[in-house]
Amino acid sequence: MVRSLLLVPLLAVAGGGVWLARGALVRWRDLRVAETYELSGDQWPMLVRAAGAMVCGICVTVLTLLTALGAFGNIDGGAGGRTGSAADRFDGSGAGNGFGGGAEGPGGVRPAAPPVEAVDAATSASTPTPSPLPVVSRFDSVGHPGGGELLQSAVPGPDGHPRNVRVWLPAQYAKDPNARFPVVVMHAATPRKTADTEVPDVFEGLSSAVQSAKSKPFILVAPEAPNGTAHPCELVAAAPMAVADDAALRTTIAATFRTLPPGPAGWGTLGVGDGAPCAAAAGLARPDLYGAAAAVSGRYDPAALARTGAEAPAAGTPRLLLAAGKADTAGLDAARKLQSALRGGTGAAARAEVRISDNATDYSADRIRLRLVRQAAQYLGETLGKAS
Repeated sequence: MVRSLLLVPLLAVAGGGVWLARGALVRWRDLRVAETYELSGDQWPMLVRAAGAMVCGICVTVLTLLTALGAFGNIDGGAGGRTGSAADRFDGSGAGNGFGGGAEGPGGVRPAAPPVEAVDAATSASTPTPSPLPVVSRFDSVGHPGGGELLQSAVPGPDGHPRNVRVWLPAQYAKDPNARFPVVVMHAATPRKTADTEVPDVFEGLSSAVQSAKSKPFILVAPEAPNGTAHPCELVAAAPMAVADDAALRTTIAATFRTLPPGPAGWGTLGVGDGAPCAAAAGLARPDLYGAAAAVSGRYDPAALARTGAEAPAAGTPRLLLAAGKADTAGLDAARKLQSALRGGTGAAARAEVRISDNATDYSADRIRLRLVRQAAQYLGETLGKAS
């Protein structure tokens, strides 16, 4: 818009400058001819035209710079300095009515910030406290593992400090611009790392589960683990709610991508290895937020997790998969002890639906882990659709 408004005066001033310069040149030639025949001439008209042409030249330069700056501003504002990733091709609305049924904005463009008048009107309204606007973060594409797209951004953590968050979009996300997808939050076990760096083949496991029709596609969110301890998931015994109730993460993901609304019908949690206790704690602490939790090859504190389930909100039933390889006797023993502790607990812990998977076997540890991730994906895909 700025470029088109400045283009008209730019052309007008340029035309006037050319006309004045031509007039000054003609008057200069007349004066040279007059000097040849020893005649006197008036130099004032030539000087006026020359000065006018110089002024027009300065104006043309200024208008050209303003036009160029306006064009660059439109490019930065319209594209956000981003490459065309899958997250940019769709709107940032977090609403939806079910898997594959949400509505996009016109052209699939993410909604812009409200005008100043709208903000002023909301501030002056009689309502006591207006709801905060959803945070839409810029996610940059960093790869295409498992046939999907991996993106990364800095998102405020529970303590307010920014931390890296990686989001994996399945291949179906780009193919169906009207679909909304379930979300699985995957917990990391190493400070300042995301879970996909600890389990790099997780995307292949999720993708193969979808391709074999054993799981519905879902969005995987991998937030960076907090610092301050060598084993972040050991904190669940002291503060399980800090693991589960990450409102800033849920709000940002729901506002940036086409997800099902945060809640047990569309959101689950996953942990592998040392990240498994985090996933179990999140599912037990907030069954009203996470409809299913899958913990793979974990070692658990049964008493602490039973207390976590006992103190959970009354609404919702925790649904938990504890998976370990057939040869992982220590992992299977830890899963059975946790299952027994929950059955003997109170509140939501006693209501928890715990399933143990102990049949995964293969020729290497990596292949067994891949099979366990497939089982976890299948369980999460099936259970989220049934949760209420």
